[in-house]
Amino acid sequence: MFGNTREEILEIEKLKNLVDKNKLPRHIAIIMDGNGRWAKKRFLPRTAGHKEGVERVKEIVRACGNLGIEYLTLYAFSTENWARPKDEVDTLMKLLVEYLRKELDTLHRNNVKIKVLGNIERLPDLPKSEIVRAIEKTKNNKKLILNIALNYGSRDEIIEAVKNIVHDVKYNKIDVEEINKEIFKKYLYTGDQPDPDLLIRTSGEQRVSNFLLYQIAYSEFYFTDILWPDFKEEHLYKAILEYQKRERRFGKI
Repeated sequence: MFGNTREEILEIEKLKNLVDKNKLPRHIAIIMDGNGRWAKKRFLPRTAGHKEGVERVKEIVRACGNLGIEYLTLYAFSTENWARPKDEVDTLMKLLVEYLRKELDTLHRNNVKIKVLGNIERLPDLPKSEIVRAIEKTKNNKKLILNIALNYGSRDEIIEAVKNIVHDVKYNKIDVEEINKEIFKKYLYTGDQPDPDLLIRTSGEQRVSNFLLYQIAYSEFYFTDILWPDFKEEHLYKAILEYQKRERRFGKI
């Protein structure tokens, strides 16, 4: 809440207190969209939007941990993002390294476990090594699982899962008749994690952009016009409050 006026702090606390702690989503997934548009509106380079977006990551991770959210998945870099200009991709990789170096001790101290969804082998050596270090350091933490989707595409994830299942059937590790939803789920990057209860997308776009296609089958969607660099703690609470108003029937009457 640094930099907020007293009135704003009171409003944030009011929203937080309205959240029913007994009806929290276990797993929140966020498509962090709008960094470029945020920068363009201010006549700044796109990289400025990405830098401000990192500040929101810090704020939202902290807020989720304090609130008691068990899993948070952030869509940081998709398989399609490689098509962006090289200087923008380089900036995103640099910001990832900076975030991990500056925040890792704090995340570890706050019992946050870092996991990565996606194939990190294509990443440059430096961000890849920082990710591996972060995963290793936090592997035993349990308060909040922070999934960072990097070089992630859901269709690729599903295809990779199918390949691995075929391999295991071929070598008699599993029987084809045993394959069901629970077995299939274990071959996804999210493994034994619960599916997202709430999917948030910022910036006004209303699509899922190849993100967790299998896992969000029964997620509640929350779309907001707010650009990611403007999405703050109070907006997270508003999204959760909207989620708590909904009746989740999972296809039942």
